[in-house]
This record gives sequence, structure tokens and C-alpha cells, in this order.
Amino acid sequence: MIRVLIIEDDLNIAELERDYLQLNGYHVEIETDGTAGLAKAVSGRFDIVVVDLMLPRTDGFEILRAIRRDHEIPVVVVSAKTEDIDKIRGLDLGADDYLTKPFSPAEFVARIKSHLKRYQRLRGDAEGQGVILHRGLEINTASRQVTVNGREVMLTAKEYDLLVFLATHPNVVFTKDRLLDAVWGNGYFGDTATVAVHVQKIRKKIEADPAAPVYIETIWGAGYRFNS
Repeated sequence: MIRVLIIEDDLNIAELERDYLQLNGYHVEIETDGTAGLAKAVSGRFDIVVVDLMLPRTDGFEILRAIRRDHEIPVVVVSAKTEDIDKIRGLDLGADDYLTKPFSPAEFVARIKSHLKRYQRLRGDAEGQGVILHRGLEINTASRQVTVNGREVMLTAKEYDLLVFLATHPNVVFTKDRLLDAVWGNGYFGDTATVAVHVQKIRKKIEADPAAPVYIETIWGAGYRFNS
């Protein structure tokens, strides 16, 4: 059974989210306190986490940081914060999606399903592929570990998924829209700036000189290409 953790201090919203997810067969637990929620989020017992940003004791941004230090599970932010800077910060810290309040419960469930299916499919595809090697870059798709010239680099779930997608389609130019569709899914309502942010973060981690990338090349006016 899929296990979902909801970290939300507004119990009415948390119970609404829980009820709709339970109708779809998910096991759901609720935490209304940020510190208690963080402890559960990093326990490894959940398949996906839904987190608010404004929480007592520990805020959602800190929870995102903690999850991404050790886990690759999908994380969906549901927040009343509607400013672009908050969305960008949440995505930059590793959130897979950002839904603003008030929201449609049907859309909420659709996004949860989309991220779970995509994560499970990408994980399953990766496990079947083994090891991807490109000029000192090694991606072990069974363990989801990435090394560059023997040095391990830590990627968030979406950074990893984007890198694997590009690396398994070398020398093909993909538009930002196509990458958004392939990695985030057609149910994702963010914009293509998300792709650019993630490419920039990947380059900082795998490129010797992010300003002159060797692996992920920008094709101006077209998109990105992974060079084999």
C-alpha cells in the first residue's frame, strides 16, 4: 500500500487531503507540527510527502532540505504562499511540485498519482538499465548513485531523473517543454523555468566548469542536449 505523509497545521485542509487520498486506496498519516513531521518525513516509511511551508517549530523549507539530504521520494508542496520567489525556492530545495491554496481536491489527487507513477516508472526503468557511462560520468541506475571521475555527487530526485532521461537519449536535442513533460509529467502545471533551474543545479554538481558544460549543452533557441 502506498504510504502518504501530510505535514499541515490546518487540520481541516489536512483531513480533506487525507479523505480524498484514502478514497483512492492510500494509507495516510497527518502531522500538524513541523518538527514531528520532519522526523516522520526522514524515517523512510513513506512513498510521498505533502508539506505546507508555514508550520509551527520547523518550516516546510527546512523539511524539504532534510528530506533531500537522504531521500529521493516525491515531495509536493501545498501552500498559501503564492509569490514566485517562494515557488522557486521550494523547487530549488527539491520539491517536485507546488500547489497553491485554495486548490481543487481532484487536481491534488491527480498530481499525487502522477508523481507516484512517474517516480515508480523511472525507478523501474533505471533498475533495468544497469550502469550508464559517459566520459567519466557514471550513473548506477540500480542504486541511483552518480559519480564523476570516481567522486560521488548528490542529486535530488528530480535532478537525477532529468539527468538519467538526458543521458539515456544522448545527442538528441530536447525542448524545455518536452523535458518538463518527460520528467515532471503532463499533469504538472509549472513552467519551463523549472527545467532551466534543474539543469543549472545539475551542472554545478557534475561539470568541472558549469559555465562551459561538457555533458549537458544548451542549444540556443532549441533546448538541451546530452553529449556522449
